[in-house]
Amino acid sequence: MDYTSIAPDQQREMLDAIGVDSVDALFECIPPDARVNEPLNLPPAMSELELQRELARLSGNNRSAADLSCFVGGGAYDHFIPAFIDQLISRGEFLTAYTPYQGEASQGSLQAFFEFQTQVTRITGMDVANASLYEGASAAGEGVLLAINATSKNVVLVASSLHPDYKTVLHTILSDLPVEVREVPAGDDGVLSADAVVEHAGDDIACLVQQSPNARGLIEDWSGCFKALKDGSSTGKAPLAIAICNPIACALLKNPGDCGADVACGEGQPLGIPLQLGGPYLGLFAAKKDYLRKMPGRLVGMTQDAQGRRAFCLSLQTREQHIRGAKATSNVCTNQGLLALRATMYMSAMGRTGLREVAEQSWHKAHDLARKIDTLPGYAHADSGHFFNEFVVTCPVPARDVLAHCKTKGLLAGIPMDSQRLGGSGSANELLIAVTEKRSAAEINALVAALSEIKG
Repeated sequence: MDYTSIAPDQQREMLDAIGVDSVDALFECIPPDARVNEPLNLPPAMSELELQRELARLSGNNRSAADLSCFVGGGAYDHFIPAFIDQLISRGEFLTAYTPYQGEASQGSLQAFFEFQTQVTRITGMDVANASLYEGASAAGEGVLLAINATSKNVVLVASSLHPDYKTVLHTILSDLPVEVREVPAGDDGVLSADAVVEHAGDDIACLVQQSPNARGLIEDWSGCFKALKDGSSTGKAPLAIAICNPIACALLKNPGDCGADVACGEGQPLGIPLQLGGPYLGLFAAKKDYLRKMPGRLVGMTQDAQGRRAFCLSLQTREQHIRGAKATSNVCTNQGLLALRATMYMSAMGRTGLREVAEQSWHKAHDLARKIDTLPGYAHADSGHFFNEFVVTCPVPARDVLAHCKTKGLLAGIPMDSQRLGGSGSANELLIAVTEKRSAAEINALVAALSEIKG
């Protein structure tokens, strides 16, 4: 956005137009003791050239994932993004367009959302998807609300291996509802077992929320746990199986639909969206067709206009702005339209083969790194279960010391499992490492070399 200064005569003209003597008069409603009366602690004014140089100096202090080899994951991943996406998404008709309310006037955007929905259903193996939500954690919350609404039951089972951010959002969303959240503990192997689900299943259960790969990067047994959930209910409507998925992993592993999920939610950031300081990101939401009319947000459909031409429309908008509040399935007001468009471009460009290639490279490179780290004295793979592209390593010293050393080598080595980012869900010596297709053999070897320099 361009900055346009206001000259004193223009300011005077504006004040005269609204009948105010001075700028201070505009703020008379604010008590004097709540105002800042002294000058702000700002540096003196600079010329444009001086300002450019100062900003360049300050920005040079930053080191981002573009400058360092990034092995950080925990829900946001440094995947390759084709250059054309940034070029197209910056076009004015995309970048400045607001989420459409009148479908007839927004055919281009609606068609893009329709394609997005189609691609999400193919990735997740579900029947229908909406036009996106805010991000993965709130999408999971919407899935739980759908389950409570569909089953009229009030107990929510949550796998302890779910990402801490998702747990926090779920508790926040459900805090004012007569709903009980029960956490089902994972086993010593870091994943949820069908036997654990059986112990907690019952006729009062609305749903089970299970993430795979989970917060430690481990692949969960969706099929076995979802079957145990259904078998454990004998009266009333069956509880819903809610799968939290990584869309890239779905290109290689069994997807939620193949494993018996009723609802699939996830974070769409890996689909062509930069890390961008932690957001904004993209919420994915898909479900079986039985729950079509209980889904949150917007669903775009394809139809014909009066002349028989293909047209797109907002088929379902079950939100409080369009129908009576008591009948609304959600209070979600909008969708991440711009980021959904990015994801649509990415999935269209990569195709089925390209997405699988990304998943396979992420898998193989992560396992190659894990094998190499296992050979280092003092290091060990912390979990025995299978993983996708992310795993936990036990270090000979606190993980924060490992990170500090690796950073001097130009490496972002991962996330400490005892950090606030991961809810303090692990020990101080545990490090979560993620690998994507972007990491080269040289970068992997550089990380192994840096780790080998650290002695217990």
